[in-house]
Amino acid sequence: MSKNNYPVTPSIRFLRAHTIDFEPKMFVYMEHGGAAHSAQQLGVPEHAVIKTIVLQNERKEGVLVLMHGDKEVSTRNLARQLGMKHLELADEKQANKWTGFLFGGTSPFGTKTTLPVMVEKTIWDLDMIYINGGKRGFLVAIRPEALRVLNPKTVEAAA
Repeated sequence: MSKNNYPVTPSIRFLRAHTIDFEPKMFVYMEHGGAAHSAQQLGVPEHAVIKTIVLQNERKEGVLVLMHGDKEVSTRNLARQLGMKHLELADEKQANKWTGFLFGGTSPFGTKTTLPVMVEKTIWDLDMIYINGGKRGFLVAIRPEALRVLNPKTVEAAA
């Protein structure tokens, strides 16, 4: 893993600091391409590409949700599980303020603000996941167990 082949983002610094093994995966970013585009570019299943979604509750508090690339988040179901009245997508400006990352480049690792992390239950069943490395067009391949460093809560919120 050569240092010159991929960007050293706050996410990469976090992974290194926590001695988490990862494999960098660069691809050509496409605006609104989503997980389907990155999966196709990397030749991996879209189900194994994990989206980092920034939500906010009724009190304008942030929550990160890690979801399969081929699934959506049921915010109603998730809010119920978390004992919240309402959850909605955070706007781009607020998401950037909390995470320090741009839309399309949001990683759960190395965020500016420590937010609660929710992991879809079936992510734990995968052998390898591909999650954003903190920059558009940059994913890292890691074992799902590496997510435990984030002290996540396991949820069932796939729609």
